[in-house]
Formats: sequence, C-alpha cells, structure tokens
Amino acid sequence: MAVRVSKCLLVFSVALFYTFVVFNNTTDYNSNYQFVRHVLQMDSTFPGNGGMWRAINKPSIHTIFYLSIIFWEIITAVLCWWGGISLVRALKLPAEQFIRSKNVGVIALTLGILMWSVAFLSVGGEWFLMWQSRTWNGQDAAFRMFVVLGIVLLYLVMPEARDAND
Repeated sequence: MAVRVSKCLLVFSVALFYTFVVFNNTTDYNSNYQFVRHVLQMDSTFPGNGGMWRAINKPSIHTIFYLSIIFWEIITAVLCWWGGISLVRALKLPAEQFIRSKNVGVIALTLGILMWSVAFLSVGGEWFLMWQSRTWNGQDAAFRMFVVLGIVLLYLVMPEARDAND
C-alpha cells in the first residue's frame, strides 16, 4: 500500500507544480513572455551566428508561442490532478484495476516530459539556439524538469505487486 500511496503523492506533486507554473505564467504574464520573446528573437545568441535567419521578430508570434505553452501547462496540470484522483480512487482495488488507473497519469506525465523535451530543449534550445544565451537560457531548468517527470513516470509504471495490499 505504501508504494501505491507514494505513486499517488508524486503524481499530485507534479499536478501542484504545474498549477503553480500556470498561476505564475498568468499572474506575472510579462516575465515569462519576455523569456519567450528573447528566445524567439535570438537577440542574445552569439554575435554573427549563422542561424539568425530563424529568428522571429513578430510580437503576435511571440504571444502565440507563449499562450500555447500556457495551454500545454494547463492541460498537463488538469490531467495530473485527474490522474492523481484516479489513482486514489483505485488505491485499495486489486492490482489490475490500480494498473488501469495509471493511464491518465501516464498521459499527463508524458505530456509534461514532451513539453520540456520538445518545446524547451529541442525548439528553444536547438532551433532558436537558446544554449548560446547567458541571459535567456532555460535549458538547465528544462533538463531538470525532464528528469524529475521522467523519474515519476518510470516509478508510476513500475509493475505492481499482484496482491491488493502490496
């Protein structure tokens, strides 16, 4: 039972994290908007780099990028809360039912991992060369979150004991 409770709590912890992220991104919109804007403009990458043709200097596109990130975070938060509740509801059920209750949590955590991997490490980090910036470089934070979510996902999908009182 302790392992099951632990899995529930970890999924809820990710839900809480994303809830705070959404709260911060909506109540202090401009702070992270500036981050997205500078990454897309590539204005703090190495001078004269050959990738500057990728830079996007349209505020409307910056807004679309930032709002899509916030939307992605909202979906992830909602799915994590839903996934955590599903796990709690199946806490004392037989192993097969608890295993099935993991599905929403698996989807939520995968969506979260994809955000850090695709949006930040791949698109921001490599396409917009965020790694070249000393000021607007979120790769360390993105990698940290990729790892944290990956560990929670791996732990969640670990095989269950076949006894409901594991």
